[in-house]
Amino acid sequence: MTLRFGIAALSLALAALPLGAQAQESAAQPTLNSQLSGDLIVHDPVIIREADTYYVFSTVGRYIGIKTSKDLKTWKDAGAVFDEIPAWAKEKIPGTEGIWAPDISYVNGQYRLYYSVSTFGSNRSAIGLATSPTLDPASPDYHWTDHGYVVGSTPESDFNAIDPNLIVDDKGRQWLSLGSFWTGIKLFALDPETGKPRPGAKPHSIARRPAPAGGPAPVEAPFIVAHGGWYYLLVSYDYCCKGVNSTYYTVMGRSRAVTGPYLGKDGSTLMQGGGSILLRADLQEKERFRGPGHVGAFTDEDGTTYLVYHAYDRENNGAPTLRIAPLEWGADGWPVARY
Repeated sequence: MTLRFGIAALSLALAALPLGAQAQESAAQPTLNSQLSGDLIVHDPVIIREADTYYVFSTVGRYIGIKTSKDLKTWKDAGAVFDEIPAWAKEKIPGTEGIWAPDISYVNGQYRLYYSVSTFGSNRSAIGLATSPTLDPASPDYHWTDHGYVVGSTPESDFNAIDPNLIVDDKGRQWLSLGSFWTGIKLFALDPETGKPRPGAKPHSIARRPAPAGGPAPVEAPFIVAHGGWYYLLVSYDYCCKGVNSTYYTVMGRSRAVTGPYLGKDGSTLMQGGGSILLRADLQEKERFRGPGHVGAFTDEDGTTYLVYHAYDRENNGAPTLRIAPLEWGADGWPVARY
């Protein structure tokens, strides 16, 4: 009774406030980002939950770092997936020094981790796959099995095989999106048993940023979210990896078909560098966190979809820092990130 009365009284009090005061009251509510603490240094994060624990996998740590939390707020380091670069990766990508940009999902009774191997600025790249029946290192079943090469690119390719993301469509078909710069984002149909491209599968082009010959075309880090009969393609535009001078921001487009075409709210197509802004750091002289991008997403048990991404912290020497924002879905079907 006391709780119900308190909520009712608060609602009446808010209704009595002028609209401006109501907005200030709402704005005073802390964001999830404002409550994050612990070990927050990540780059290219993705997130998932098993039982009562949230797991973030990221590029930080040469071999895919792991962070864990019980409440989405306080995070601690939990080691790494690999303790060395797989032999197949060193053979295919000479000079590689680490493993990048993971993707995590739960399919066919196992956790599937896609990861990238490359050297900075090159499209001699490859994506690998590892699986484990559990994410809990205390479980006797915990063990990552590397399944090796999935798909790759060479200097002769028109794309770059990094930044993978798995999406299962409404017919149960599995797809892998990937890409960075070059001719943009590609989508491969997968064999659901192996998690690797179907024999003879040709990539679909789903996003790009046309540029003059030889000019940069910065689009990368695709992630596809299914919601309400639509597929939402999230990609990062412009430049990461420059600390507080990073110009990364995140745009979105949606399509009824997982293969596209993906259009922004204004009808602009992601195949021509269009879309609608989802995350951006405005007010260069004031914003603490710069260059928000390389998003991942997951939907929790209560139906809330969370975006996880990195941004560069002006108050910590530009360190790439974990950020988490719940999505709210508007009446028009488009999401808004509360960050």
